[in-house]
Amino acid sequence: MTTTSEHVPETLMRQAAQRVSQSVFDGSPLRVVLLVDVYDGAQQQFLEAYEQLCNQVASVPGHVSDQLCQSIENPSQWLITSEWESAPPFLTWVNSEEHVRMVEPLHSCVRDTRSLRFHIVRETGGPAAQTGSGTRRLQVAPRIGDGLIRHALTFTVKPGSEKKVAEILSGYTSPEPRVDDTTQLCRTSLFMHGNRVVRAIEVRGDLLAALRHVARQPEVRAVEEAINPYLEQDRDLDDPESARVFFTRAALPAVHHVTAGQESPDAVRHALYYPAREGCGMRLAELLARQDEAAADDPHGPVLRSTIFQRDDVVVRLVDVRGGLDTDPSPVLGLTDRTQAAELTELLDGEAFGADGPALKDGAPARLLTVSRMELVTDRRAPDA
Repeated sequence: MTTTSEHVPETLMRQAAQRVSQSVFDGSPLRVVLLVDVYDGAQQQFLEAYEQLCNQVASVPGHVSDQLCQSIENPSQWLITSEWESAPPFLTWVNSEEHVRMVEPLHSCVRDTRSLRFHIVRETGGPAAQTGSGTRRLQVAPRIGDGLIRHALTFTVKPGSEKKVAEILSGYTSPEPRVDDTTQLCRTSLFMHGNRVVRAIEVRGDLLAALRHVARQPEVRAVEEAINPYLEQDRDLDDPESARVFFTRAALPAVHHVTAGQESPDAVRHALYYPAREGCGMRLAELLARQDEAAADDPHGPVLRSTIFQRDDVVVRLVDVRGGLDTDPSPVLGLTDRTQAAELTELLDGEAFGADGPALKDGAPARLLTVSRMELVTDRRAPDA
C-alpha cells in the first residue's frame, strides 16, 4: 500500500527528528500494543471475540500482522500487538465507525484496556528487517519531545444552543491539576466554531491517568451534565457503555506537533478549523504538517508552535502565534505561495463554510482565516505548568 507519507522529503524527516515532539507522517512502520485486562472467567469469550476481530482486520488496508499473548503469571492479562505499514492507515481505521462496530463484542468481557502506538526506529533480524529500505522506512533519528502529551475532544451541540454552551464551558472551576507524583494537567484550551466544540489538553505524564482524574472531578462532572441536553449525540454518563462510545467518537488525536524552539511573552493561542472533503482528512492534515515545518524554519516568523489534530474529515490546528493574526495571515495558515493555497483549498469542504464556500476557490488567506478561525471560550494553565 502506498501512503501519502512516502512523499515526505527526507530533509523534512531529519528536521522533524530534532524538534517535533509528535508526528505520524514519517512513513515508518507502526507497532500498536494493546494491554487488556479480562474479567475472570471470560477468557474464552474474549478469545472468540478476538478471533472474529482478527479475521475482519486482516483485510484493512495497511495492516501487516497481529499477535495475541496471554500472561504466564495472570491469566486475566492479555497483550495484543499489531504491525501496520505506517501510522496513517492505522489511524484512519481506528478512528472509523467500522472500528467502533468491530470492537463491540470485546466490551462485555474486558475490564480495562490501554493502547500504545510506536513507530519502529530500529530492528534486528527476521524477514521484516531484511526487506529493502524502499519498502520499509525506519526513522532516521529519534524525535526530541518537550515532555507534553497533547490530546483533544470534539463534539457538536444543537444549533441555537451555542451561546448557552459557551457560558457553561467557560464558567466552571478548574480541577486540581496535580494527578499524582508523575502526572499533571498543564493546559486546557477550549474553542468553538459554529456548533462544534474542541477541547485541547496538554498533560505531563500519563494521559490516561489524567483523563480519568478529570472525569472524577465534581466540578467537571457538573459541567458535563449541564451540557448534556444540548449535545447532538445523546449520552448517559451513568451508563459506562454510553459514555465510552461518546468519548471514543469525540477523541481528536494529535497527529503532528512542531515548535520553532522560541518563546515570546506576547504569544497568543489560536485555533483554526479545517473541515476536509470526504475522505481527505488525513491528506489535509499531512499538507498542513509540511507547511508547519516550513513555518518553524523561519526564525522571524509568527508561528512559535503548532499542533494538528485530526479524526476522519475534521482537522484542527492549534497555533501559538507571536503578534496578531490579521496583519499577514499567510504564514499562520502556512500559505506561502499560490500552489500551497490551491492544494489546501482543493482538500477543503467548501460547503461546510456555507455561503463563504465558493470564496475559498481563490485561496485568499484573509478569507480562509476568517472562515476557519475558532472562537476562544477558555484557555487555562496550571499555576506551576
